[in-house]
Amino acid sequence: MSASDKDSSAYLDNAATTPILPEVLEVLYRESTFVGNASSLHRAGRRARKVVEESREKLAATLGAKPQEVIFTASGTEANNLAVKGMYWSARAKSATKSAICASLIEHHAILDPLEWLEREDGATLHLAEVDSNGVTKHEQVAQILSEHGDRISLLTIMHSNNEVGALQPVAECAAIAREYQIPIHTDAVQSFGKVLLDFGKLGVDAMTISAHKIGGPLGVAALVAKKNLELTPLLHGGGQEREVRSGTLHTPVIAAFATAAEISQQRLLENQLRIRALRERLISGVRSGVPDVQLNGGENTLPGIAHFTFPGAEGDALLLLLDAQGVQCSTGSACSAGIAQPSHVLLAMGMAAKVARSSIRFSIGPTTTENEIDKAISVIGDVVSRARAAGVK
Repeated sequence: MSASDKDSSAYLDNAATTPILPEVLEVLYRESTFVGNASSLHRAGRRARKVVEESREKLAATLGAKPQEVIFTASGTEANNLAVKGMYWSARAKSATKSAICASLIEHHAILDPLEWLEREDGATLHLAEVDSNGVTKHEQVAQILSEHGDRISLLTIMHSNNEVGALQPVAECAAIAREYQIPIHTDAVQSFGKVLLDFGKLGVDAMTISAHKIGGPLGVAALVAKKNLELTPLLHGGGQEREVRSGTLHTPVIAAFATAAEISQQRLLENQLRIRALRERLISGVRSGVPDVQLNGGENTLPGIAHFTFPGAEGDALLLLLDAQGVQCSTGSACSAGIAQPSHVLLAMGMAAKVARSSIRFSIGPTTTENEIDKAISVIGDVVSRARAAGVK
């Protein structure tokens, strides 16, 4: 993309990934000039270990966690797999009756797919709590599931915020319920980290997933924050790094960059929230002016930067491609399922008809988003929706 193309385009898909921050890029480059395996005992190795442990401390401090609770992984997907499989297998090893898992219907595929794999390959029974029309998990149904099946449930996993419609979830309430039954709880907080205040200690969960590239950090690094006494069966076996639950040579440069991105996101949290919410309101107002019959999804209690719309009569994929042709980049929902011609499982769980659900797109705003990008999207949305509606929904 040329400089002129970049200047005239609008990147509004920050929920998928964010531009790397200049300060983070500087740290990434600097650390990449050093050699050293953090597991080595010589000088270069000790230096790398020092960088890793200092980064672990910085990251933990931004989360209200202890450094020893931070387990580095290569992605949020890996951290989610380690959480749900590791907690499930550990529970099963202690009691064969602990064969059930409770989650919500709207989890990211990085949770749902591992759960379905455990159901298919390892005999797990899934209990999925319903959500309301705004995409908020019904915690009273979680309570009912745990009341009826608590003696068999190995873990509860509830996302902190939904990645498609942005709805914040009742994690603290669910954690309190889980504690009554001594059931460990995990939350996928990949979308929430760096956007809303997160305190691992106060939230009441046993494990939490976060990722660097959603907060202006590099791709290829994430973390599972897990209480020290939480037993996890490893997915990977080898060198025994990261509390012996995540073997593999630590990627020192990206870990240092991750910690820097986390510190910056926390330092600028309130400032970014105010600015991003203002941009979101500007976008919502502009879209409603250009397309009067548009529907905004997700309710009032959402992440600052996600605006999810339904445009009845227009195919979501057509909207995405027509917007892209105009230089506006957005999403039909989860980037991991982009291109699959089927309605979002999140929107279906919210009670939308399949045809209506396929008429939806997500704009997601980040700290680097400008007013010009918002205005760019507003300027083309009316014509784009008209053209998409002319093509219809199959």
